[in-house]
Amino acid sequence: MASVAHRLFRTKSADEIVAEGGHGEGGELRRTMTLWQLTLFSVGATLGTGIFVILGQAVPKAGPAVVAAFVLAAITALFSALSYAELAGTIPVSGSSYSYAYATLGELVAWVCGWCLMLEYAVSVAAVAVGWGEYLNHFLQDLFGWQLPDSITHSPGDQGGVINLTAILIVVLATWLLLRGASESATANAIFVLIKIAVLVFFCVVAFTAFSAGNLTPFAPMGIAGITAAASQVFFSYIGFDAASTAGEEAKNPKRDLPLAIILSLVIVTIVYVAVALAAVGAMPWQQFDPDTTEASLALIADLATGSTWAGIIISFGAVIAIASVVLTVLYGQTRILFAMSRDGLIPKIFEKVNPRRQVPVANTLIVAAFVSVLAGFIPLGQLAEATSIGTLFAFAIVNVGVLVLRRTRPDLPRSFRTPLFPITPILGVIFCIIVMLGLAGVTWLAFAIWILVGLLAYFLYGYRHSRLNRSVR
Repeated sequence: MASVAHRLFRTKSADEIVAEGGHGEGGELRRTMTLWQLTLFSVGATLGTGIFVILGQAVPKAGPAVVAAFVLAAITALFSALSYAELAGTIPVSGSSYSYAYATLGELVAWVCGWCLMLEYAVSVAAVAVGWGEYLNHFLQDLFGWQLPDSITHSPGDQGGVINLTAILIVVLATWLLLRGASESATANAIFVLIKIAVLVFFCVVAFTAFSAGNLTPFAPMGIAGITAAASQVFFSYIGFDAASTAGEEAKNPKRDLPLAIILSLVIVTIVYVAVALAAVGAMPWQQFDPDTTEASLALIADLATGSTWAGIIISFGAVIAIASVVLTVLYGQTRILFAMSRDGLIPKIFEKVNPRRQVPVANTLIVAAFVSVLAGFIPLGQLAEATSIGTLFAFAIVNVGVLVLRRTRPDLPRSFRTPLFPITPILGVIFCIIVMLGLAGVTWLAFAIWILVGLLAYFLYGYRHSRLNRSVR
């Protein structure tokens, strides 16, 4: 009888994880995604969450130095992205950091990581869906002179909010696309991402026409503490660069394409974020950013820069279309992680059942969509964003540790990408994740602790007893 400790921390070999990739008892996934589609999947999951939704809340914390906050958050993300790239090329499966933790740190850590990924993916989808309604209203106001009532565009707790039906609507639409198939979803996402980049380039052009250097002084009115606090919040906007790693079993050439897609997507979004943030604070004094009313801040800035509403209409339309790609790709990532966890027996088998015609996990997708819809319909944006950040940072730290462990335990494994400056890079990745986590509010830590406790309870009540790996050692 294997000891409890041995069962909790027993690892699953990387070779076994890769061998199982792409299929399970519930059916097989289909390899259809190219490097271009994988990169746009990560860009689609990342680009927009911070700029379209969180920028207006971060500027009051740091002033013009919000630009530096985006750079700090990007550096934090880069170290983890390099670690993700190495593990994605070595263990190219759907589970992302959950599977990497299983191969390096054992089942219990893998479970906690997977539980944190549920917080990252499901909650970030909900948060972005909440912001989508703000842009929809801004677009309708500018174009037709009317808005949807607060009762159906705001969550309870927000002024006049009853249920955020607009947030639920975009989740339902993304779910419909996902159920059509992975290839169809990737094509729709590519269109969304191209629209999003075009709109953000347009915003920069418009905002720089109203740029005033005086708006950048003093550059850091809240000092280093303000920059760190803002970086902790805008780190939310980098969540998603790892989305390509969840497509490991649907990529045509995963060992080559997954590392490239992860790094390329982070470079693209960082350049866009810094340019847009600089244009925004240069065009409008930072004191005018109101964290309670500027979730559609880019459209407001475009209106001010042009003195009319036509520019804001374009920005709002682009956001309405483009934020849909975040919802689509992050929902996709959540379902594939649950697919991998179900295949390992840690959650019910229904999550690994694949429709034989569409080759997508239908029941899994519908369950996730229902859960996200409840979050999006009833929980305010700010709380969602910070809760997502702490879960993500924890998962990223685990990935960095995983690179260190796997290099030591399995130096023989073929690696299509190696993290540069090893071991400095993954160690810095862990340190930066901790620094940003410490910048989050106490209530966020409390929520995270409760989430982890609930997750551990779920593991010992179900996952521990049903684990395929543990059943094999009884």
